[in-house]
Amino acid sequence: MTIPTVEAVRKILSEVLYPGFPKSVSEYGFVESVEEGADGVRIVLAIPSASETVAGQLRLELEKRLEAAGIPLDFLEIRQPPKPRETSSRGRNVLPEVASFVMVSSGKGGVGKTTTTVNLALALAQQGKRVGLLDSDIYGPNVPRMMGIEGVQPVFLGNRIKPIVAHGVKVMSMGSLIAPDASLIWKGAMVTQAIEQMLADIQWGELDVLIFDMPPGTGDAQIALAQNLPITAGVCVTTPQKVALDDTVRALDMFRQLHIPIAGIVENMSGFICPDSGKEYPIFGKGTTPKLAEAYETRVLAEIPIEPAVREGGDAGMPIVSLAPECETTRRYHQAATRLWEQILRVNAEGGVDNSGVQPTIF
Repeated sequence: MTIPTVEAVRKILSEVLYPGFPKSVSEYGFVESVEEGADGVRIVLAIPSASETVAGQLRLELEKRLEAAGIPLDFLEIRQPPKPRETSSRGRNVLPEVASFVMVSSGKGGVGKTTTTVNLALALAQQGKRVGLLDSDIYGPNVPRMMGIEGVQPVFLGNRIKPIVAHGVKVMSMGSLIAPDASLIWKGAMVTQAIEQMLADIQWGELDVLIFDMPPGTGDAQIALAQNLPITAGVCVTTPQKVALDDTVRALDMFRQLHIPIAGIVENMSGFICPDSGKEYPIFGKGTTPKLAEAYETRVLAEIPIEPAVREGGDAGMPIVSLAPECETTRRYHQAATRLWEQILRVNAEGGVDNSGVQPTIF
């Protein structure tokens, strides 16, 4: 190939408009190289869009122009940035000062979801993270009791609410905003509005991670939260019994439908540790979640045993991670927190792992 031909190719590139813009790929500086190849010209472009449509339009336009000019094409590479993960909120983020968001959910109630959530939050805080905890379980807000802030009134700063700080974590709950014995008999639209209002009104400040304790099941609260924030990762809490695992599948499928990367599963009540002997007994079964985790391309974050101190600490407002820092359950919560943080870093660094599998059908 002669130099004039290379120059002719560069002239053609100066006439190929970048799709949707008024200038050519040359004017934008997207042409990396034009060289002589064995069977024709070799061209490398580097564009800022991850869209396959944009790359396809460029390829088609360039191939047509080269063919019309009688210039053979040996090689054409169009380099693009990694395709960003499709997020639950389609890019909407009402809390830009918060770096990451974690949704802790379960397919059914009674599996220890809130206990897991508060101890994960405390473990992350003890590991040096700036952590917020929002009790999104509108109908059963148990976080105030478990965090030892029952009866503590939040501070109002104009139209904003300052979170309550407990155990090194910024906390807010519907239970801190209503009378302790008040019941919330709300329809779905009211739950959605309450979630959106709490997100707008609470003054979190800068956080490394904000953790949400969700209501059990797959309903309005989960959808409302996912539509307002790009959830970084989801954690599912279950117990070893098959009846709990059946509902866990639904929770994991919800994460997929909402395009939320699944950080992992916490198997709660995974054995009973006898306080007298320290021996662990699998009274509810044990280790039934690894196959489920494998099916959803995730992992078990931890197998949390039953210890009397867990119940005692939760009732007294002292989660076991603070109450008994040296016990086995605390060690496993820290293991779960470490693995969760690894996944958060991975999602933020790589743009996320799209384990959605299916397109969302709820919007």
